[in-house]
Amino acid sequence: MDNIILIFVCMLLGFLLKRMAAFPPLSYKTLNQFVIYISLPAVALYYIPKLEISSRLLFPLGIAWLGFGLSFLFFTAFSKVFGWSKKLTGCLIIVAGLGNTSFVGFPVVEAVYGKKALETAVIVDQPGSFVVVSTVAILIASLYSRSTENSTTTVFKKILLFPPFIAFIVAVLLNVMQLDFPEMLQSVFQRLGTTVTPIALVAVGMQLEFDWKSKHWKFLTLGLFFKLLITPAFFYLLYVMILNGKGQEVQVSVLEAAMAPMITGAIVAVNYGLKPKLANMMIGFGIPMSFLTLVFWWWVLKGV
Repeated sequence: MDNIILIFVCMLLGFLLKRMAAFPPLSYKTLNQFVIYISLPAVALYYIPKLEISSRLLFPLGIAWLGFGLSFLFFTAFSKVFGWSKKLTGCLIIVAGLGNTSFVGFPVVEAVYGKKALETAVIVDQPGSFVVVSTVAILIASLYSRSTENSTTTVFKKILLFPPFIAFIVAVLLNVMQLDFPEMLQSVFQRLGTTVTPIALVAVGMQLEFDWKSKHWKFLTLGLFFKLLITPAFFYLLYVMILNGKGQEVQVSVLEAAMAPMITGAIVAVNYGLKPKLANMMIGFGIPMSFLTLVFWWWVLKGV
């Protein structure tokens, strides 16, 4: 419960801080860079060396990868039909295609299914959501931002030099060699990793604007409808109805698919100039709305 309260406190603080003269108008950019250059690499370096690679990864691992692919197909189709700009399309693909599978996901999963279920939630988040946002999301952001900078070399350079991706490669190598950092460093990485959500949410709050005449409302509605209802419905159909999956691992995986948009995905969209206002509205409205839709999906999954 304290994590949920922290979410709203941080967004409110950010919303209030942007009105103080002590904070320059673009302070949120500094906070976003801190998350990308320090917090996220620390998360990878702490968790990924500890993951056990086995066939049990498949159901939870598919949530982020298949979900992002579904988002790409869905919003690309809408873009072609309605003639959307590349920046709008890229924003929706990234922000609606990734779920908040850790900071919101972990406490919800633990509250509903118990501490043991976090083992599945970590798989959804680390080799799933975290790797997608560090690789494929950066690729989409690069391709859908300023076209003059989008040579193949430039795009792959951005991915390879993306700090969380570098940390991910180092962490995977350690995992393969069955090594880990000394306990002292692990503790440092764990503490730095805990700064992801509070700092990112303060940055989101700094950019939230309640403009009721905004042209983004219809795109916000479509994006959240896709993320909170279509995505989990797709995985329920695939995992439960088609593949006949059962048990807690499937329940946790589908519930994680129903989480609100990923904060880090919104940061990537903002940093690449992909409709920053819409990206932050997706977080600001998506998180509170998700608590209503999660109750519905918990009820649907009870018999699985």
